[in-house]
Amino acid sequence: MGSSDNNIVLWPLVVYGAIVCTLIGVMLGLSYVLGGRHKDRATHEPYEGGIVSEGDARLRFSSQFYMIAMLFVIFDVETIFIFTWAIAFRDLGWLGFAGVVTFIALLIIVLIYEWRNGALDFGPDGKKILKAYKKIQERDEVVVE
Repeated sequence: MGSSDNNIVLWPLVVYGAIVCTLIGVMLGLSYVLGGRHKDRATHEPYEGGIVSEGDARLRFSSQFYMIAMLFVIFDVETIFIFTWAIAFRDLGWLGFAGVVTFIALLIIVLIYEWRNGALDFGPDGKKILKAYKKIQERDEVVVE
């Protein structure tokens, strides 16, 4: 072990950092110089898109929407596990194959369970729509008479 082990060469890192900072400065400077300057009615409005915003942006969503979103994320992440198994399936052998088949079987069981419990029913029930439609018709008949 000589003194050469203590001499770490850092100049490439410093040059790389300087190049990155220079590029960032050039991009910001060009966008400032070449950027458009205009004063329209909606210029200082949030999310300017050429249309003056109206109303409130806060909308209420059904809890079913969040349930669907969570299920999507869960099944999306599990797909990643299956892809990683597919990459290394030759190294894992039959034991790995049995493991992924068990994993997929559990996914199917959970999906059927969620479906039976109604977690995947995002839209309104058809019977409820018909019932509401009949109430509206009855109300309109009473108003006409």
